[in-house]
Amino acid sequence: MTRQFFKMLFHSLLLACLAAGGAFAQQSGSGLQEKRTTLEDQQQVAVTIYNEDLALVRDQRRVVLDKGENLLAFREVSALIRPETALLRSLSHPEGFFLVEQNFDFDLLTPQKLLEKYVGRSVQVVRSHPQTGAERFEEARVLAAAGGVVLQIGERIETGIPGRLVYPDVPANLRDRPTLVTRLNSGSERPQQLELAYLTGGLSWQADYVAELSPADDQLDLSGWVTLTNRSGTSYRQARLQLVAGDVHRARDELRPVPAARFQTLAAEAAAPKMAEEALFEYHLYTLERPTTIAENQTKQVALLGASGVPVTKELLLQGSDYYYSGSFGELGRKLKVGVFVEFENREQASLGMPLPRGIVRVYKQDSSGGAQFVGEDRIDHTPKNEKVRLKLGEAFDVTADKTQTDFKKLAGSGRYNYIFESAYRIELKNAKPEQVTVKVAEPMPGDWEMVSESHPHRKPAAGTAVWEIPVPAEGKAVLEYRVRVKL
Repeated sequence: MTRQFFKMLFHSLLLACLAAGGAFAQQSGSGLQEKRTTLEDQQQVAVTIYNEDLALVRDQRRVVLDKGENLLAFREVSALIRPETALLRSLSHPEGFFLVEQNFDFDLLTPQKLLEKYVGRSVQVVRSHPQTGAERFEEARVLAAAGGVVLQIGERIETGIPGRLVYPDVPANLRDRPTLVTRLNSGSERPQQLELAYLTGGLSWQADYVAELSPADDQLDLSGWVTLTNRSGTSYRQARLQLVAGDVHRARDELRPVPAARFQTLAAEAAAPKMAEEALFEYHLYTLERPTTIAENQTKQVALLGASGVPVTKELLLQGSDYYYSGSFGELGRKLKVGVFVEFENREQASLGMPLPRGIVRVYKQDSSGGAQFVGEDRIDHTPKNEKVRLKLGEAFDVTADKTQTDFKKLAGSGRYNYIFESAYRIELKNAKPEQVTVKVAEPMPGDWEMVSESHPHRKPAAGTAVWEIPVPAEGKAVLEYRVRVKL
């Protein structure tokens, strides 16, 4: 073997060690030996995740520093860290500890990035003989690396990579993991506990709820889950996890790029213990009472709450419109859909009584053979305790309505305003079910309105709304007729 071959072999081994981020410490421009801290030094980590892709990470590690000036590489931080929010402090030896400078190195080591860093520099090209396998080494200068590689080998120019490329070293600012590099002063040379706190993107959470209706649709069992997604570029091992529910105001930055992520299979934590809740400023804080690992590129679920026998009311709603009270329209629709809603109260007496974070509630019901079937879902906003939760699950199949405007008169008005209209309506409600149902008919009334006549009494829950509760017999029908006068 030639001397040149051993030289290339040495360079290859050196490159492998540098890329692995192992024992070789980098040398700074000022001559300081770079010290590195990795997840192996981590003592504990706490993660608080907010809505809108924001999280606070508090990472504590045991580090040995020299007394005086140090160059510390804090490795395996989030790839989406906001460096301007980073705060590094010594918890055990704060005397004489202060920061001088910090840099976030996010240019990660890949074959393409390494090639780009060597534009204008020399590399070795290794070619293998197709028959003998003998290797030949040539020095090449990298002229370009965008959209392909251009090399100058001797007096000729070649495109593409004609063999393996061997690099003499790895540039200092090209790292295999996201790294926060700090120049700092330490007042002690003893081992000390450092905490790095920072805000980051790439960590998000949402609440997901699963409800099962009782056979009579008068109760439900509710379980809540928190779904966590980690796209931040690092893992948080045995983290103390807290979630903040509420709309925290943020000063908007320019959009930061989010790297593409591969997701691992959804991991579900055990259902108990559940998360503890407390008020925090004008928000609510949920704390998992045991540590959990949030792996990189993973979606996982942890239990939030569970309640059984929650009283619920079901409502069939026919919702009208206000446009036909100021014009002549005749037939307004055949086989109109009747919406299906369920409603329950978030109270302690109803087996609940804790603030419910924003999320999606998916509702199931057992069929005649005992199998759970999906019957609808709806999204809820942040819901305080003692408030109602109202879900639209779909449209009724067996309950429909025909609506007709039976009369229309213009009683007064000649300009753009001060019109008075009187109109009459007939709503026929049909029920194909084997049991009686009650349909709520809600009509938005424009302007100043007055009910002239009606076949069923209405109520006025709001200034611009008339509501009727109409019982419809099993496999039968019921008719609502009314006349109203509106002034616009």
